[in-house]
Amino acid sequence: MDKMWAGRTAGTTANLVDEINSSIAVDRRLYKRDIAGSIAHAKMLAKQGIIPQQDADAIVEGLTGIEKDITSGALSIDPTAEDIHMFVESILTQRIGDTGKMLHTARSRNDQVALDTKMYCIEEIDNIDYLLCKLMEVLADKAEKNTDVILPGYTHMQHAQPVSFGQHMMAYAMMFDRDRSRLADCKKRMFEASPIGACALAGTTFDIDRQYEAELLGFNGIAMNSMDAVSDRDHFVELMSAAAIIMMHTSRLSEEIVMWATTEFGFIQLPDEYTTGSSIMPQKKNPDVAELCRGKTGRVYGNLMSLLTVLKGLPLAYNKDIQEDKEPLFDSVETVKLCIEAFIEMVEVMEVNSENMYESAKQGYVNATDLADYLVVKGLPFRDAYNISGRVVSYCLGRGVILEELPLEEYKQFSPLIEEDVHQRLQLRTCVERRNSAGGTSPASVRAQIEFIRAKLADQKQD
Repeated sequence: MDKMWAGRTAGTTANLVDEINSSIAVDRRLYKRDIAGSIAHAKMLAKQGIIPQQDADAIVEGLTGIEKDITSGALSIDPTAEDIHMFVESILTQRIGDTGKMLHTARSRNDQVALDTKMYCIEEIDNIDYLLCKLMEVLADKAEKNTDVILPGYTHMQHAQPVSFGQHMMAYAMMFDRDRSRLADCKKRMFEASPIGACALAGTTFDIDRQYEAELLGFNGIAMNSMDAVSDRDHFVELMSAAAIIMMHTSRLSEEIVMWATTEFGFIQLPDEYTTGSSIMPQKKNPDVAELCRGKTGRVYGNLMSLLTVLKGLPLAYNKDIQEDKEPLFDSVETVKLCIEAFIEMVEVMEVNSENMYESAKQGYVNATDLADYLVVKGLPFRDAYNISGRVVSYCLGRGVILEELPLEEYKQFSPLIEEDVHQRLQLRTCVERRNSAGGTSPASVRAQIEFIRAKLADQKQD
């Protein structure tokens, strides 16, 4: 098959080489960005007098028609083409003749693909951010409805202290808020440096205006080193790293949902639409959505490591190895979007079993720290109060009673400072309500957290 780059070589390659060299199956999704970049390039070439204005107009018109036809399905992308860049240019030349061959003046596929993929990343950051906002809204709504629901908080997977289920939900909202911040930082750096005009690696002899072309495409500036511009994939790594962290957060929530949905916990109920059954055990109701998102996290991690491995040993400037950058990037982006969408729907319809949560919180002496705090207020140093509280817990364990039900006369054996108000102070609801420090688990603190997140989401909508 003859190639558009024929010249130094005969332009023919073996079928196997065509197969391993082709990227059209992967980069075909870049056609809109490729055409947008080419339109900007044609306008710049005309502005600088490098090609006649009428030829630039013909190129722009031709490219616009190609995009319209691909989008509508009137033009199918040739699966045997080498890549999307060569496909678009070949169709353009077929439609407008030799004028189409002017488009590649002062440009290389090296800076062309760098531009296309950076534009793709910017667009997908916005898409992921939009979904994260929706998920945060759902978490805030779920938190608001369950601010007064008490469940045991855990450390080391052991009962620790009583907490509000609303606070538990807002903990994940805070994680996703940080994810949004990481994406925004990544996007900011992408806008700083347009690679177009770097050409193959050393720039061009033509009097181009890189800044003008960058501005047409929405960039704030240009990459200041042409060798770096064509070989830079830092923005891929940043986006895929951010995607991996997002998946880590969804995976942690997945783990809790899987546990909470078990018979042993019984904290939540998932509607049938978000579970599956067993092929052999008719009683089963499996939380497959959460499990799949948990499993896909490893896949996104793998994509990141795959790209880092490709990049780690490459000399400057462009090397064909970099063609392996897009498949893991695209897969990570699509996977993270799919999982966030699944969580938006699943969390929204997740039913909370408040009674089971409360009964579980009553076990495990989660109010032991509150007993120590009670004694501190009475005048004991914390370490002494801690020691007494621990001995009381051991005493209660031996008698099978909980702290809030131990008779006052038995409490007096441990400290004369303990008075009748101890039982009220050790009620789980009292324990939760008194933890009203900023960021704490009291209903008032949780409501402040919800307001904090909703204010951020409101700012995003205004932007």
